[in-house]
Amino acid sequence: MAETIDDTPCAALFIGGSAGSLDVLLEIFPALRNDIPFPIVLVVHRKASNESLLTDLLKSRTKLAVSEANEKEFLSPGKVFIAPADYHMLIEQDQSISLDYSEKVNYSRPSIDVTFQSAAEVFKEKLVCILLSGSNADGVEGLKSVNNFKGRVVIQNPYTAIMPYMPQQAVLNVEPHVVLDSHDMADYINNLND
Repeated sequence: MAETIDDTPCAALFIGGSAGSLDVLLEIFPALRNDIPFPIVLVVHRKASNESLLTDLLKSRTKLAVSEANEKEFLSPGKVFIAPADYHMLIEQDQSISLDYSEKVNYSRPSIDVTFQSAAEVFKEKLVCILLSGSNADGVEGLKSVNNFKGRVVIQNPYTAIMPYMPQQAVLNVEPHVVLDSHDMADYINNLND
């Protein structure tokens, strides 16, 4: 496992994924500590018809509070916010959530790029973003913004991804702080502010 030395505290963790990422999330969440000192935001490509499936699955696997994100809701530590299906999710300067129904980005709504870019502008060097398995390049431009604002970029090892295209594009186009196998991600997250 690659290691990175960075003492900047994490103020927010954002995770993006598409096809094949559910398996990784179901591996990560049961192993997360219960006193995570920052909010976790998930942006996962999914059909609107399966809207509550992801929320219900994660609720059953973690003691952290998990819910669909709501318009104007504020991000709070120790809580998991899931971008609603078919809406872009942006983060405002006051760390509240804004939902948007504008056109798709990378054939996706929610778009990982849109969320990562808005989060980078708000949290700057205190942001950590993880990009997981997927079959398009959504997330690459968002991770570039995270790097530009001195946040941390974490990418799933494409060789461990069910759909390697998304993390592969990220590794090729963005300078990651660390590339992790899926089984190392929970430890990485648990130790972010230690």
